[in-house]
Amino acid sequence: MKSVVTILSSGAFALLLAATAAVLPARAETPAGPLVTTEWLEKNIDDPTLRVVEVSVEPGLFERGHIPNAQNIVWHTDLVDTVRRDIASREDFQALVRKLGIDKDKTVILYGDNNNWFAAWGAWIFDTYGIDAKLLDGGRKKWEAEKRPLSTRAATVAASTIALPEANAAIRARLADVISVVDGKSDTALVDIRSADEYSGKLFSAPGSQELAIRAGHVPGAKNVTWSKAVAEDGTIRPVEELKKLYADAGIDGSKPIIVYCRIGERSSHTWFVLSKVLGYDVRNYDGSWTEYGNTVGLPISNPAGTVWGVK
Repeated sequence: MKSVVTILSSGAFALLLAATAAVLPARAETPAGPLVTTEWLEKNIDDPTLRVVEVSVEPGLFERGHIPNAQNIVWHTDLVDTVRRDIASREDFQALVRKLGIDKDKTVILYGDNNNWFAAWGAWIFDTYGIDAKLLDGGRKKWEAEKRPLSTRAATVAASTIALPEANAAIRARLADVISVVDGKSDTALVDIRSADEYSGKLFSAPGSQELAIRAGHVPGAKNVTWSKAVAEDGTIRPVEELKKLYADAGIDGSKPIIVYCRIGERSSHTWFVLSKVLGYDVRNYDGSWTEYGNTVGLPISNPAGTVWGVK
């Protein structure tokens, strides 16, 4: 009789486990590589091990509708030091990721508007503090174009107790690093990812930008590969072989370290992500970028357009 009860009890327990498994969402098998597709994310959106975070530049966009279960980061307050021109401190960023419920067992997926400009900036900051975040390939643009679900409900997650390391200086370039390249003391490739008109000096800044330099042009020796050339029409990052050719045609093949820059470091974060995460090159992001270099007294520039700054 005892053996029969044991068998029945074992069988009942197995049924209970099966029923519980059917109710609880299964943990997703995280795709290898730095990108996830919109199809994969929608299929696994309820996985409790995912932390989906929007980093957009347009105010109010998240509140009007976002990917279900996503949380929001405001790039110009959450990811930067609001007093000093610097990235968020370890203490401030640690408080943020704890609030987002991120720990070593969670998979972080970032997305945003403008073909993931600021989501890539977010990925760079996350990486700086030791968190390997993935990008949703195509960002909001592709998600919305495919008419995938949006929500206005705020996600609620339990806070984590993650402890972050100090910032990793190996993926960030400073003004002194760029000057070393200009002076021929460092065998490093410089990549200016701004538009051709900004690079040539025809424009001092991208239209609508508030951050200006009093000189136009580019860092001497820098190659110009506009960030958007790495993006397909649907907002996704181009295939690896196409990317390799794109940059190799400009003399950037990963054979030596690379420093990327733009105006304030946000667009160059996108190229940093493409070159470092997708292609595996050794890349640093110079977030001081042209507004620091172009405004620094005594530094040489290249200005093929010959423009001179002035006011009326």
